[in-house]
Amino acid sequence: MASETIGRVPVEKEIAVVPSSAMNQGDFNQDIELGHEPIDVDRIEKVYKKLDRRILPAFWVLYFLCSAIRSNVGLAQTMNLDKHHDLASQLNLTPKQVSTGLALFYVCYVLFDLPSNLVMSKLSPHVWMSRIVTGVGIIGIGLVGMKAAWSFYLLRLLLGIVIAGMWPGMSYYLTLFYPPSRTGKRIGRYFTAAQVSAAVVGLVSAGFQEMDGLAGLVGFQWMFLLYGIVGTLVGISLLWWLPDRPLPPGEVRNREGWRRFIPQSEPALTGEDARIHYEDLTRVYHRRAWNLKDLWHVLIDWRLWPLTVMYFGVVGVGIGTQSYGTVIIRGINPDLTGIQLSLLFAPIWVMDLIAILLVTPLSDRFHQHRALFFSCAVLIQIIGLLVTTFAGNGSSSWSRYGGLLMVGFGLGPTVPICMTWTNEIFQPRHGEVGVAAASAVVSGLGNLGSILTTYALYTGWPADAVGPHKYRKSNLVMIGILCASILSSAVMVVLLKLFGNPRAKQISSASSTNEGEGAYIDGAAQRELQQRGLGRMLCFK
Repeated sequence: MASETIGRVPVEKEIAVVPSSAMNQGDFNQDIELGHEPIDVDRIEKVYKKLDRRILPAFWVLYFLCSAIRSNVGLAQTMNLDKHHDLASQLNLTPKQVSTGLALFYVCYVLFDLPSNLVMSKLSPHVWMSRIVTGVGIIGIGLVGMKAAWSFYLLRLLLGIVIAGMWPGMSYYLTLFYPPSRTGKRIGRYFTAAQVSAAVVGLVSAGFQEMDGLAGLVGFQWMFLLYGIVGTLVGISLLWWLPDRPLPPGEVRNREGWRRFIPQSEPALTGEDARIHYEDLTRVYHRRAWNLKDLWHVLIDWRLWPLTVMYFGVVGVGIGTQSYGTVIIRGINPDLTGIQLSLLFAPIWVMDLIAILLVTPLSDRFHQHRALFFSCAVLIQIIGLLVTTFAGNGSSSWSRYGGLLMVGFGLGPTVPICMTWTNEIFQPRHGEVGVAAASAVVSGLGNLGSILTTYALYTGWPADAVGPHKYRKSNLVMIGILCASILSSAVMVVLLKLFGNPRAKQISSASSTNEGEGAYIDGAAQRELQQRGLGRMLCFK
């Protein structure tokens, strides 16, 4: 019997331990023991599907709106350009000032990512997520009132502050409800919101351009206003929509102090479903109060830095493409109108979405090969950038647009794979603080790549926009950071083989697991081994 205290109630449970030798046999029984009675794996799957229906739609909607509000500035650069109602013309901005404003967002994002995630781990996670989305919506409305460079800079800074911690916070939130082996495809599912957002925003911006001049607002102002209003309303609704962290069966949530004034959301699961979920989750999840010493152990863990370099490259290219996709397309054909640019921008993110849906379930099924899936996707991006830069000329230059579609396809699975790998490494090693801190550091420092691509490249590098191969130097810089991402993933694989990923001492001492007792296997991991092979790859369950 193992005793574990979570919250205020000690929970006695008999934990089924699968011998490590059995992990290589692949002949598990269809049932795993939870408590004193066997529970069918399919029963556990149904419980997690209930969680999916509660959590993933909310995450998808909030990420869609935050991505739209964050990236609308990229589209605003070319909206109603023929009437001089684009962002730069309305605010009298130079290309360098536009690049500076775009980059300032990521400066704050880098600085506040880690503090935001650490605060979220101490407070109610659903309250913190609501705060982020509501703040983003309010700033989105404020973007309508930009009149000059200083207001553009200020609002981009504020947007970076309020949105900081959203992406790593979502990753951390998932680990409160799912074992690491289940998180990859779920991150991929809500990450599709960013791709759909980029595609839909591009298409819908054509309609906003038709509203140009209505009620005295230009097209991009209408876009900021409506997305901001919807974002604010969704952010407030998350207080009731998202569940708070799960509790042991029978425990009542503390409603003292400031919590009395916060709406209480319904539990994600109740009754027998809650008990099954709690028993399955506690096989791999050990929550305890963390301190600064625990945080320090995470920050000095060498496993952070290869992951950060991996993220640096792919997120830099992703944000560069998102911010300057229409600019690159216009370099292919300067005669395109703003509406045509918006329509051509959308398919890039449709390709991105297709890749996510295809690759992330496979990377979960064959999770020991995440580095291979990541590297192949990055290689597709590199080939796409080479095609975008050098393929064709004159009337045949549209082959360069095909290169941009390749970049979009390669981008899709890379960020979800990187964040999932971070969870897999740091959750068993450092516990809850490991996930909260590591995901924030990887996301925060990795977004230095976004500062590079938004400030130093493309319109931030005016001399690069001339010549037969426009933006050649910018594209080659992006190829360089992608090569660094592939190299870092290879280094990570080698170092993990050499040094492994044992539990950190402070976590080992707090856990009821002793080395030699065996390995905990959650239902998803058992099922993975049962279904391993090409014959079952397409079920994606």
